[in-house]
Amino acid sequence: MSDEQSGSECQSGADYLRQILRAPIYEVASVTPLQDMPRLSERIHNQVQLKREDRQPVHSFKLRGAYNMVSSLDEQQKAAGVIAASAGNHAQGMALSGTKLGIKTIIVMPKTTPDIKVDAVRSFGGEVVLHGSNFDEAKAEAERLSALHGYTFVPPFDHPLVIAGQGTIGMEMLQQNGHLDYIFVPVGGGGLAAGVAVLIKQLMPEIKVIAVEPEDSACLKAALDAGEPVVLDQVSMFADGVAVKRIGDETFRLCQKYLDGHVCVSSDEICAAVKDIFEDTRAIAEPSGALALAGLKKYAEQQQLKDQKLATVLSGANTNFHGLRYVSERCELGEKREGLLAVTIPERQGAFLEFCNLIGGRAVTEFNYRYGDDELANIFVGVRLQNGQQELDSIIKDLREGGYPVVDLSEDEMAKQHIRYMIGGKPSKPMNERLYSFEFPEYPGALLRFLRVLTTHWNISLFNYRNHGADYGRVLCAFELDDSDLSEFSAHLRELDYQYKDESANPAYKFFLSK
Repeated sequence: MSDEQSGSECQSGADYLRQILRAPIYEVASVTPLQDMPRLSERIHNQVQLKREDRQPVHSFKLRGAYNMVSSLDEQQKAAGVIAASAGNHAQGMALSGTKLGIKTIIVMPKTTPDIKVDAVRSFGGEVVLHGSNFDEAKAEAERLSALHGYTFVPPFDHPLVIAGQGTIGMEMLQQNGHLDYIFVPVGGGGLAAGVAVLIKQLMPEIKVIAVEPEDSACLKAALDAGEPVVLDQVSMFADGVAVKRIGDETFRLCQKYLDGHVCVSSDEICAAVKDIFEDTRAIAEPSGALALAGLKKYAEQQQLKDQKLATVLSGANTNFHGLRYVSERCELGEKREGLLAVTIPERQGAFLEFCNLIGGRAVTEFNYRYGDDELANIFVGVRLQNGQQELDSIIKDLREGGYPVVDLSEDEMAKQHIRYMIGGKPSKPMNERLYSFEFPEYPGALLRFLRVLTTHWNISLFNYRNHGADYGRVLCAFELDDSDLSEFSAHLRELDYQYKDESANPAYKFFLSK
């Protein structure tokens, strides 16, 4: 490849425009529709359109960038073969690109990758190598094999040709609707956002391009705040397609220069966007695929946009079907159509009826309770909402004026993830108890490893394990720990090397489960 292709020099916006216009991606990719979303448009009083990249042959936009780079290789590089590291959509895009071009394609995937994704890569003609327990280990192995065998390594986002391939989405959107006011793009490593932004700003700079990230995987926001790419300590695995710890160098340069704004959204807001897409199109987006729509809705509300033409990208639909249980459970919270409350009521006959009368006949979506003592009862209750936070605030006010102590748990992740399934008891005696939440890749032996590392040394006094069919599991666990145990316990946490958080001060825990 030339220096321009290899990315050894910074390219101008005009350089990128030329590469996007010349990209040969339609040898394998499709021009996807820009579809109206009438239900959502009416609800938020703006015209909303959805770029259906789930309609690509690999059900993701990643095919564009992968093919643009692989097809640019010289004959010697093609003969040697290509390699990539991915556990998701880039892997499938690479496999199909290699098959189309008759190039040997090796994809290194973590051993924890679900069979459905491994099988999909193989079905598109890719050769799979399973290595390591996470993406970083898989990438290191891919780079080692690249150096050993002379394969060309194709990165998932941080390369000019990959960026240009993704930028073809922006070109299609302009051709399909040249009157857009805003375009919202998801950000993981930044390839899609960079490609679309640089294209739009060369041709129609008046259109604003807004980046969207999950709150707990916001590598672009961290880089913008620091003025350079930084490595996040950890990222959430819920929207795994954008779970990137560090944005690319070139993608950050372009995003910093060409983006007009940025918004972060919660997992619940992403779940609500998955539901919106289904209701308007009957498509089932993966969480990262619905990310940009969640940002569109939030930005439109924050900026009070009205009668604007808004477009966004459904970037992928390679979802684990069983993970939809989590989406279904959380989408109402993301739309502010449900509130979760911890309420103390008298322990006497008729008290629950009085409580229901006080909340005004609203639908109770959930009620968890167990007898504790003869005086007071703590209940966990979900309430259906019509007018969002304003209505919830009114309910809380009415309850407090009625003499009911109440805590709003609607934004408490631990309460939503674990506590709501555990209501029903406190220890019978005071305990030196510390509470931790854990998140780890869901693979055979992962939970067993957790138990072996931690539970053979300290008594477990509380345990809840939740898996919604996703690629990761969640544990909430309390241990009896004296102050003298903390140093050794911390060492075992480091050995375990799972993401964790000390939840000992969590109000839902104190309300329902601690002595």
